[in-house]
Amino acid sequence: VQLVESGGGLVQPGGSLRLSCAASGFTFSSRAMSWYRQAPEKRELVASINSAGGSTDYADSVKGRFTISRDNAKNTVYLQMNSLKPEDTAVYYCNIKWTAYWGQGTQVTVSS
Repeated sequence: VQLVESGGGLVQPGGSLRLSCAASGFTFSSRAMSWYRQAPEKRELVASINSAGGSTDYADSVKGRFTISRDNAKNTVYLQMNSLKPEDTAVYYCNIKWTAYWGQGTQVTVSS
Protein backbone atom coordinates (compact mmCIF):
# COMPACT_ATOMS: atom_id res chain seq x y z
CA VAL A 1 0.00 0.00 0.00
CA GLN A 2 1.30 3.43 -0.92
CA LEU A 3 -0.25 6.84 -0.39
CA VAL A 4 1.60 9.86 -1.77
CA GLU A 5 0.37 13.35 -0.96
CA SER A 6 1.27 16.44 -2.94
CA GLY A 7 0.14 20.00 -3.46
CA GLY A 8 1.07 21.61 -0.17
CA GLY A 9 2.94 24.87 0.13
CA LEU A 10 2.93 28.41 1.45
CA VAL A 11 -0.19 30.48 0.77
CA GLN A 12 -1.53 33.79 2.02
CA PRO A 13 -4.67 33.96 4.14
CA GLY A 14 -7.72 33.78 1.90
CA GLY A 15 -5.87 31.77 -0.70
CA SER A 16 -6.48 28.28 -2.06
CA LEU A 17 -4.60 25.03 -2.44
CA ARG A 18 -5.52 21.66 -3.87
CA LEU A 19 -3.99 18.60 -2.26
CA SER A 20 -3.76 15.28 -4.05
CA CYS A 21 -3.17 11.79 -2.73
CA ALA A 22 -2.15 9.14 -5.24
CA ALA A 23 -2.94 5.64 -4.02
CA SER A 24 -1.60 2.26 -5.07
CA GLY A 25 -1.32 -1.29 -3.81
CA PHE A 26 -4.97 -1.83 -2.96
CA THR A 27 -8.38 -1.63 -4.59
CA PHE A 28 -8.84 2.11 -4.28
CA SER A 29 -12.41 2.17 -5.57
CA SER A 30 -13.50 -0.11 -2.72
CA ARG A 31 -12.19 1.97 0.15
CA ALA A 32 -13.35 5.10 1.91
CA MET A 33 -10.62 7.69 2.29
CA SER A 34 -9.88 10.49 4.73
CA TRP A 35 -7.72 13.56 5.08
CA TYR A 36 -6.24 14.37 8.48
CA ARG A 37 -4.06 17.24 9.58
CA GLN A 38 -1.45 17.41 12.29
CA ALA A 39 -0.52 20.68 13.96
CA PRO A 40 1.66 20.84 17.09
CA GLU A 41 -0.13 18.79 19.75
CA LYS A 42 -3.31 18.49 17.72
CA ARG A 43 -4.47 15.96 15.13
CA GLU A 44 -7.78 16.49 13.39
CA LEU A 45 -9.90 14.51 10.97
CA VAL A 46 -10.55 17.05 8.24
CA ALA A 47 -12.74 15.23 5.74
CA SER A 48 -13.83 11.78 4.59
CA ILE A 49 -15.36 10.38 1.44
CA ASN A 50 -16.97 7.03 0.78
CA SER A 51 -15.74 4.60 -1.84
CA ALA A 52 -18.02 5.80 -4.61
CA GLY A 53 -17.56 9.47 -3.80
CA GLY A 54 -21.20 10.14 -3.13
CA SER A 55 -20.97 10.75 0.60
CA THR A 56 -18.66 13.16 2.38
CA ASP A 57 -18.10 14.42 5.92
CA TYR A 58 -16.20 17.42 7.19
CA ALA A 59 -14.87 18.82 10.41
CA ASP A 60 -16.86 21.84 11.53
CA SER A 61 -13.69 23.91 11.27
CA VAL A 62 -13.51 23.44 7.48
CA LYS A 63 -17.15 23.12 6.41
CA GLY A 64 -17.97 25.43 3.54
CA ARG A 65 -14.28 26.02 2.76
CA PHE A 66 -12.84 22.58 1.95
CA THR A 67 -14.09 19.98 -0.51
CA ILE A 68 -12.99 16.36 -0.64
CA SER A 69 -13.37 14.45 -3.89
CA ARG A 70 -11.97 11.41 -5.61
CA ASP A 71 -11.26 10.04 -9.06
CA ASN A 72 -11.41 6.26 -8.92
CA ALA A 73 -10.10 5.99 -12.47
CA LYS A 74 -6.92 7.77 -11.35
CA ASN A 75 -6.74 6.22 -7.87
CA THR A 76 -6.53 9.70 -6.42
CA VAL A 77 -8.30 11.59 -3.65
CA TYR A 78 -8.25 15.38 -3.53
CA LEU A 79 -8.77 18.11 -0.96
CA GLN A 80 -9.66 21.50 -2.37
CA MET A 81 -8.99 24.13 0.28
CA ASN A 82 -10.38 27.63 -0.17
CA SER A 83 -10.48 30.69 2.08
CA LEU A 84 -7.47 29.39 3.94
CA LYS A 85 -6.75 30.70 7.43
CA PRO A 86 -3.56 30.69 9.49
CA GLU A 87 -5.12 28.06 11.75
CA ASP A 88 -5.24 25.68 8.77
CA THR A 89 -1.45 25.46 8.95
CA ALA A 90 -0.53 21.81 9.47
CA VAL A 91 0.87 18.72 7.84
CA TYR A 92 -1.93 17.09 5.87
CA TYR A 93 -2.11 13.33 5.53
CA CYS A 94 -4.36 11.04 3.56
CA ASN A 95 -5.52 7.82 5.09
CA ILE A 96 -7.43 4.72 4.08
CA LYS A 97 -10.36 5.14 6.40
CA TRP A 98 -10.42 2.85 9.43
CA THR A 99 -6.87 1.63 8.76
CA ALA A 100 -3.34 2.48 9.86
CA TYR A 101 -2.21 3.26 6.32
CA TRP A 102 -0.95 6.82 5.95
CA GLY A 103 0.95 8.86 3.45
CA GLN A 104 4.09 10.83 4.25
CA GLY A 105 2.19 14.09 4.55
CA THR A 106 2.37 17.46 2.83
CA GLN A 107 2.98 20.74 4.64
CA VAL A 108 0.45 23.53 4.31
CA THR A 109 1.44 26.90 5.70
CA VAL A 110 -0.97 29.82 5.67
CA SER A 111 0.82 33.06 6.42
CA SER A 112 1.19 36.59 5.14
